[in-house]
Amino acid sequence: MPTDQSRHPDDSPRREGTPLDSVPDPTTSAFEAATGRDLETDSGKPRYLAYQRELIRPHCGRTVLEVGAGLGEFASEFTGFERYVVTDVDSGAVQKLKQRFADRPEVEVQQYDIDGGTRLAQPVETLVAINVLEHIEDDIGALRRLSESLTPRGNIVLFVPGYQQLYGEFDRKVGHFRRYTPTTVAATAREAGLVVETSRPVNFLGAFAWWAAVRRGGTTAPNPRLVSIYDRFVVPVTRAIEKVVPVPFGQSVLCVARKPG
Repeated sequence: MPTDQSRHPDDSPRREGTPLDSVPDPTTSAFEAATGRDLETDSGKPRYLAYQRELIRPHCGRTVLEVGAGLGEFASEFTGFERYVVTDVDSGAVQKLKQRFADRPEVEVQQYDIDGGTRLAQPVETLVAINVLEHIEDDIGALRRLSESLTPRGNIVLFVPGYQQLYGEFDRKVGHFRRYTPTTVAATAREAGLVVETSRPVNFLGAFAWWAAVRRGGTTAPNPRLVSIYDRFVVPVTRAIEKVVPVPFGQSVLCVARKPG
């Protein structure tokens, strides 16, 4: 079961702050606080990452900015672009990214602070944010700032944790303010001035695994053995299901929103 990062218990676009005890320990790095992992670990979920790339690629243009890239697991095999900017707020993660992508000339590595109002000097056609938005209390403001790094009519592709009913101890520990539904993340994007093109649940079977491990089981950190089992046996089945039928809910929500222009 992959680690993810979600909103209000119903579909109302109103948002509520996280309890004070959900704020991560300030002594940990931004990367560790956001993922429950340290900078020496890689998460070993190749099928799940391929599934994410399959969902996100159709919405990408020639130039891409990925925010909150962590150790670059997603970007490592997301290729074929003219320009790919990988970023993270954590300086340690940025150094790891520079080492990882040193042999890919189309990749730029930058430290990027959404809350600090960082923007690209040269905007891109697509911005990808995987399990990022739920960490930011003012998610509407964050999307407005992120859109400043997009070209007119460029896309923001959001992959966020789904459904507040799945919120558990892991979410609290890593500082998730919320989990989202398709309705609430779409409402957030619209309030930020974006045009929503799609918003739907994904990773149907992952919702059951997450509920059992995190909501019921109280898991507070990724279990490498369970992640590996999930990746090997469950991900191929959920990919097959979602190719033929729309699913009613999922562990995550995919939202694509366009900047007007």
